[in-house]
Amino acid sequence: MKNIFLIAILCCGILFNCTKLKTKTSVLISAEQMLELVKLEEVQLIDVRTPAEFAEGYIENAKNIDFYSPNFDLRIDALDKSIPVILYCKSGQRSAKCASKLNLKGFTLIYDLKGGINLWRFEERQIYN
Repeated sequence: MKNIFLIAILCCGILFNCTKLKTKTSVLISAEQMLELVKLEEVQLIDVRTPAEFAEGYIENAKNIDFYSPNFDLRIDALDKSIPVILYCKSGQRSAKCASKLNLKGFTLIYDLKGGINLWRFEERQIYN
């Protein structure tokens, strides 16, 4: 009987500690969801492609912070961690990596545009140059 009681206490302790260790994650959003977020609240829209890719076209109000730039971390650190961030790249791979970095840096809300600007273009949405 004592063993069952000790095992139950141990399991509860492990479960409690595991919930504390959960990390925040980014939320994958569609273009439609992104447009709604931009309308409803203040967000930081970040394009993590290279400057050359950015020059080929970008989403309105996006700020370019090149994921491969040597000063990437410094530029990310300059963002406001309390304001939601929407990330996008060409297809979604770099933005997913960037979301992981932002998560580790303590950003509160991180959104990742599903399919990146490729899907945005495919859906014939507005691009700026």
